[in-house]
Amino acid sequence: MSSAHNHRFSIAPMLDWTDRHYRYMARAMSKHTLLYTEMVTTGAILFGKGDYLGFNEEEHPVALQLGGSDPKALAECAVLAQQRGYDEINLNVGCPSDRVQNGRFGACLMGEPQLVADCMKAMADVVDIPVTVKSRIGIDDQDSYQFLTDFIGTVSEAGVNLFTVHARKAWLQGLSPKENREIPPLDYPRVYQLKRDFPELTISINGGITDFEQAKAHLAHVDGVMVGREAYQNPYMVAQVDQELFGEQQASMSREDVVEAMLPYIERHLANGGRLNHITRHMIGLFQGQAGGRAWRRHLSENAHKPGAGLEVIEQALAQMQQGAAHAAQVQAKRKNPEARS
Repeated sequence: MSSAHNHRFSIAPMLDWTDRHYRYMARAMSKHTLLYTEMVTTGAILFGKGDYLGFNEEEHPVALQLGGSDPKALAECAVLAQQRGYDEINLNVGCPSDRVQNGRFGACLMGEPQLVADCMKAMADVVDIPVTVKSRIGIDDQDSYQFLTDFIGTVSEAGVNLFTVHARKAWLQGLSPKENREIPPLDYPRVYQLKRDFPELTISINGGITDFEQAKAHLAHVDGVMVGREAYQNPYMVAQVDQELFGEQQASMSREDVVEAMLPYIERHLANGGRLNHITRHMIGLFQGQAGGRAWRRHLSENAHKPGAGLEVIEQALAQMQQGAAHAAQVQAKRKNPEARS
């Protein structure tokens, strides 16, 4: 179960966010970033009416994140995932929501390490691609370092050699999933210690990482970093990953280049009956922090959802963004040179 792809930088699985459209855009910006699907339950795959395993071939390397706790069902889904071409299967042992707990998967499984080990072995026995785990550092009052090492030790004995660890514990009662991403304190040193105590394992760290300086600091202690919300809300970050973390010499795409790269994909989506905002909702933050970015966000937000909206909405948003940027540049120039006002 060795990892055939690089976990140095990955984008976290995020429900309603990291769908195939977002992943296509992310791959357009970075060839090295490892992408994860939203969590998909075994029940949806095995009994749902839709195609929950679809992805674009351009997305590779791409990992499927599964939610479940029945070894047999997970093994069946693993086989289907490998047949569809996924590069990795990841088990969610980190989500704290009530709905997930009621299904007996997610973070509550940290309290049942042998069951997790059984699940991982069941999948590993039927596929050739890596099977990995994403967990927290603890749950509720089970948050000692010993608890974490017992969990990692038990699961790794099943043959798992890659863990992504969100450096917060999860409160299974009393906090919403959003609060669970923000309120429990981050404990990065605990994940660093995990790597020291299990040097043979590949350990990636997740939680609160917002820039490349932080990422590089973590990489001095662990094997990989996984970024979540920042990579979604400020997606242009992904365009800089290959240069910042993988040593690529080629210049990053510009934000305008990213928009241009998305147009043929959007055109195909529209031709197949899709709605423009299915894709543009992931592009809203592309000009975050840039002059004219507000005009871009506003135009897409107000118009992309309308029936019949097409590429012209994006072109108009881009034009408004550029006008806003030009105006901001003029204002800045006048501030630097007051005589130019007269």
